[in-house]
Order: sequence, then structure tokens, then C-alpha cells
Amino acid sequence: MFRVFKIPALVLGSAGCLSAQTVPHPILRQSEPGENHLRNIRQLTDGGENAEAYFSHDGRRLIFQSTRDGRTCDQQYVMAIDGSHVRRVSRGLGKTTCGYFINGDRRIFFASSEALEKDCPPRPDPSKGYVWRLDPFDIYTASADGSRPRRLTHFGVYTAEGVLSPDGKKIVFTSLKGGDLDIYVMNVDGTNVHQLTHQLGYDGGPWWSPDGKRIVYRANHPQTPEAIATYKDLLAQRLVRPNKMDLWLMNADGSDQHQITNLGAASFGPSWTPDGRKIIFSSNHHTDPKLGNFDLFLINPDGSGIEQITTASTFDGFPMFSPDGKKLVWASNRHDANPHETNIFIADWVN
Repeated sequence: MFRVFKIPALVLGSAGCLSAQTVPHPILRQSEPGENHLRNIRQLTDGGENAEAYFSHDGRRLIFQSTRDGRTCDQQYVMAIDGSHVRRVSRGLGKTTCGYFINGDRRIFFASSEALEKDCPPRPDPSKGYVWRLDPFDIYTASADGSRPRRLTHFGVYTAEGVLSPDGKKIVFTSLKGGDLDIYVMNVDGTNVHQLTHQLGYDGGPWWSPDGKRIVYRANHPQTPEAIATYKDLLAQRLVRPNKMDLWLMNADGSDQHQITNLGAASFGPSWTPDGRKIIFSSNHHTDPKLGNFDLFLINPDGSGIEQITTASTFDGFPMFSPDGKKLVWASNRHDANPHETNIFIADWVN
């Protein structure tokens, strides 16, 4: 769950401090032509880099990552769904990603590099082209206000992209702990870690179906000797190149793994409609990948019936429906005041 599809001084403080970029009232935005499923679009953040906003189970709050307050890498924040009451809930150390609410919204979990890198990690060498750095994240849990933090995993390598199961008992996540980027599942207390994917390549971004029986994820499995060598060489440098990924589906126990899209592009960030009948995701398969134009799409779990949801000529990604299915939240570069700013948007969903 990286925020890296854009063309892209740590400041310490206590968790729970108010952010300087609170939006007292959401900014009402017009939908783009063709965005017929979206009504009353509101911009919840205003400036900087903000992404991966995910609903609490009561639908009243969002947890998201942001580089606000002068920071050069992401920390975790919580806000109300109208953009008010923004509070930092991570400790301001290292880099964080992929927050989620657990335990009846009384606690949160997220990934952080603070155990091994208390400062912001370096950015990848631009001479290597478009790559992601696999920062040494582990998963942490804390109270919803950021107090009582506790390290949940101790793998010391990239471990992130966690999502809670619908019954609240398990976390599915991606990790490099076995030497490859695979999907794992564990109990919410960090016990009983079990590997679900084993095929060489990047398996990540897992998301449970609403009934907890299936998991959708993104994957790229190199096939040719040249592609395998390139993948392994980058992985040895703790890098991955995500320019081609498709959606896959498996049962919650890891069985019946199968590809459901073949778009020849970068498709990522899948999640489900609350009724479990469709999957929403972001992709650039419909445009020139050099333009950085990602849009949201709906698709049936069997890979049929793809439908474009957003049409802005920029990045739209990380979608999630509210628990009641009445709202959609996502991150976008639309209406950026400065080049490549990413903000959080929410809209009423129209079937």
C-alpha cells in the first residue's frame, strides 16, 4: 500500500498533537465528466502528501498517512470524515504506512520503520528508474489516540499493507520475511503467522472480502529468465519495480489463487464493495503510463464487467467504501495547489 504512483526534517512531537493542516470545513468539488457514481465530492485535506485513508468500522473516522507539519516522510493521522479533528497518532519516528482500525475502533495498527530507522529513510536512487524502496517496516498497534504503542511484529524487513479481517480476529499483510514479497496472515495479537502465497514475485495489497472468505490482491510474477534476474537483483537491493501488476483472488486459506485481470499495466489498491459483489481498484491501463494518470475502476470478482469510476487526468487511487456503502474515500492529485500534491477526497456513492 504505497503512495508512489505520483511523479514524485523529521519534526518530533507527542502523538495526538493537532495538525497545522486541518481543514475546518471540507472543500466542495465538482465531479469530472463521466464520474456518474460520485456526488457531493468533498476535499478533506488541503496541501502536502496525504494518502491511504481507511474508514473506522463505525464509519465516522479515517486513518491516513501524511507528510504534513514539515515532515519529509509519512506519519499516521486520524480525522473525522468531514476533515475535522486531525490528530497525529504515530510517534513521529521513522516512516509509517498502511493504518487500520481494530478492536471495535478502540485501537489502530500501522507499519513503521522506527525500530531500525528513526529518521526518514533515503529515497531510491533515481538512476535506477521508477522503483519502490522496501523500507524495514514492522507492524505496530496503539490506542486510537496514539497512546500505548506496541510493536506487533519483529521481522526487521518490509512488513506492511495490513488489513483486518471482517470478524476482527486476523490481519492479512505483505512481508519480505521469507526472502520474497509474499502475503501472510496472523492473529491480531501477532501470533500464528501463516504464509499464504509462495510464487516468486510481488504479492501484495491484500484485502478481505466482506464475508471473510476471499482475499483480493495485486501481483506480478516474473516469467522470463531476464525478468526473474531483474526482479531478484532489485530485491537484493530492497527495491521493487511496480510498473506491471494485475489483480489476483484467493480463498482466505490461500487456496485457489488465480489472476482476474490481464491489463498489462499497473493495477493496485483493490478493495471490495460492502456487498462483496464487486472489487474497486486503481489502474493506468487505459492511458500512457508516463502520464501518471491512474483512475478508479469497478470489476466483478471473475474479472468481467470492468467500469471506469473516475476520469480526472491525474492520479486517483487507494479507494475504500464506507461500511454502509454510502460513501467512497480515495486519494487524488486533482485540484492540487502545488504540483503532485495528494489529498484525501470523499463522495456520496450513487449506484
